[in-house]
Amino acid sequence: MQGVLSGFTVGVTAERKAAEIGELFARRGARVLYGAAMHTVPLPEDGELAAAIEAVLAAPVDYVVAITGVGFRGWIEAAQLGGLGDRLLAHLRSAEVVARGAKARGAVRGAGLVESWTSPAEESAEVLAYLLEQRVEGKRIVVQVHGDPMLGFREALRAAGAEVVPVTVYRWTDPVDLAALDRLIDAVLRGEVDALPLTSAPAATNLLARADRTGCGAQFREALRDKVFIACVGPVTAAPIDAAGLPYVMPERARTVSLVRLVADELPKHAVR
Repeated sequence: MQGVLSGFTVGVTAERKAAEIGELFARRGARVLYGAAMHTVPLPEDGELAAAIEAVLAAPVDYVVAITGVGFRGWIEAAQLGGLGDRLLAHLRSAEVVARGAKARGAVRGAGLVESWTSPAEESAEVLAYLLEQRVEGKRIVVQVHGDPMLGFREALRAAGAEVVPVTVYRWTDPVDLAALDRLIDAVLRGEVDALPLTSAPAATNLLARADRTGCGAQFREALRDKVFIACVGPVTAAPIDAAGLPYVMPERARTVSLVRLVADELPKHAVR
């Protein structure tokens, strides 16, 4: 496997695990270009998040929806910092906990809670469908929201008669090093990037949006379509790429290691074609 990507350039748009992902590709001989496409900003524990925690505690909860692992952990950590951690966990133990995917499920279990159901496809739409099947009229549902406010998700539950309490743990902004992202976009335009492994929907969304804001959106999409092997870690990450009409592949398992292995296996074949 070592050296299988020698001569290829891989663009890494992740923020939190950029070095780890880049090293996995570098070990296989690839040249790695870094350009984080978004930045995660935790909300202050004494602001909106603290108010949301108090709202959760104000009445019994029937369902808890864990959307992301980092978000769910951040919620519990914020409650602990505010002196409400034990009370919040005790309050949630009587609720049915639904997880969007494996990472969210891991965070739920790490907090000492037990999930009742996990989305096999790790998709919010599948979570919503499951909840609506439960006949949630009159139920109180707490939704741990990620950077996307999930307004459609929440409105569908309200339309079904549920009370929805959103808990927003963090939001997304442009990356701290915006110049690095611009350099990565420019490299794609020059035909210098062979593969883009994408690990989050916000990064994929902002990658395309940044190209649009800098006036090269159409050319960037054309370069991605014609010259770049795009690999998405899972269907959630792939959604904005699919919406843009761009070709992509996904590993069978939504894991970073599986994504790297897929690129290593398929990029050389793609280059030959």
